[in-house]
Amino acid sequence: MRDTEITKYVKPELMILAAVCYMLGLLLKRSDGVKDKLIPLILGIFAVLCATLYVFGSSRIANLAQALDCMFTGVTQGVLCAGLAVYGDQLIKQSGKDE
Repeated sequence: MRDTEITKYVKPELMILAAVCYMLGLLLKRSDGVKDKLIPLILGIFAVLCATLYVFGSSRIANLAQALDCMFTGVTQGVLCAGLAVYGDQLIKQSGKDE
């Protein structure tokens, strides 16, 4: 399988998280109780938690260094997945605008 630019940074098994974040963002956008400016923050927290849980659940942790590495990986992957969702949403919105 040929790597794309995205898969160099986001683990392939976590790419689904970006899609889930995108869908969650659409749901939050339609809800009346969530301000638009809070949606990226909510998506970021959600993605970081999910990615961190995944990384910890799929890793063997024998010492503190490995635990910290899992934490760093989870946070980084979560931020990237949330960023992909928000970026994808903006690409779709901007492509429909006439300028």
